[in-house]
Amino acid sequence: MNDELALRRELAATLLDDLDPLIGDLAADICAHSTRYASGRPVTHEDLRLTLRGNMELALNEFGQLPSREGRFEDVAAGNGRLRAEQGMPLATVLRAYRRGGRVLWQAMADWMRDRPPAQQRMVGDMAGVVWETIDRFSSAMADAYRLRTLELEHREASRRGALFEALLDGRGGDPAVAAAAATALGVPRYERYAVVVVAQDAQDPAAPVDPAPALDAAGLWSLWRPRAETVAGLVRVGTADPALLTDTLRHKVGLRAGISPLFGELALADQGLRLAQRALATLPEGGGQVADLDERLVHAALGAEPEIADRLVLRYLDGVLRSGSERPDLLRTLRVWLDSGCSASRTATQLFCHRNTVLNRISRVAELTGWPADSGEARLGWALALRAVDPAL
Repeated sequence: MNDELALRRELAATLLDDLDPLIGDLAADICAHSTRYASGRPVTHEDLRLTLRGNMELALNEFGQLPSREGRFEDVAAGNGRLRAEQGMPLATVLRAYRRGGRVLWQAMADWMRDRPPAQQRMVGDMAGVVWETIDRFSSAMADAYRLRTLELEHREASRRGALFEALLDGRGGDPAVAAAAATALGVPRYERYAVVVVAQDAQDPAAPVDPAPALDAAGLWSLWRPRAETVAGLVRVGTADPALLTDTLRHKVGLRAGISPLFGELALADQGLRLAQRALATLPEGGGQVADLDERLVHAALGAEPEIADRLVLRYLDGVLRSGSERPDLLRTLRVWLDSGCSASRTATQLFCHRNTVLNRISRVAELTGWPADSGEARLGWALALRAVDPAL
């Protein structure tokens, strides 16, 4: 056995025989340099002292190459790392405590070495290297396990959040336990102003679904998103914000085709919001970046939900115009503008850059082809609905 190893064993054994003062000094030093440890939460003072004792015994046994009954050095360090990750203790704080431990340990060793013969004191430098190498190995094993456990916990939490979000969208939020668990997992209140948004993937890569969250977050709107069949569904917490902020952000910052549900007041209604947002999205033509608020497109949504009724509307109120050949484009355009102008021939003529009599003649022609008088309230309502059934973009 060489002289340095013999000295290390003697030093380690001496410190192990009287650990209590060293553990007390180390615990006090760590608490003096960390408000987290000083608070006793989440790591209690008793837990801290027990961990310090176990770690110090391992470090001294490793340093002196003494037999240890505590298990493999790296295994214990990894166990410490996993525990601190589960407790939510910041890794930087834990690593700082390990460095403080190394400092206190080396100070105790240096004090012991002062009374040794000069020949042994010349070994101080080499022994210091062994001490810090031991601390570094322990810290590295602990940090690696901490990071891995953190990733596992984050994945588990993300999976749980996703599952509870899906439960809300699937209509299981009516169960108070599910609603309460979802609110806790998502970090939002059960009762608040929310909206559901459904964004079309369109030409987007399904493997890389769109994520409107950053744009909404920048606007001060919390949201959570999940890919679904050819769409991405999101729950948006509108709160006290102007609902127009949501629409404007999606339209100008996200730029993708999207449907927005009416606002609702509790998480349990998210499934209803999803259905209505899907209805709103269905009113938009594919490939565009339009945003549809359902309340602004109720007629389109109603017609889209009942295609057979929409076909009957078109047949009953516009069939003659649609079969009118070359007249069709002008008649349809004039009818649309005339209805949108409050049935005013003058305002319609101004918008179409034609004479007022031209407008009157075209409307008369529409009445003739459809068999409905132009002054009939039912005719005007039927024409308006049929026009939107023919072209949902109107």
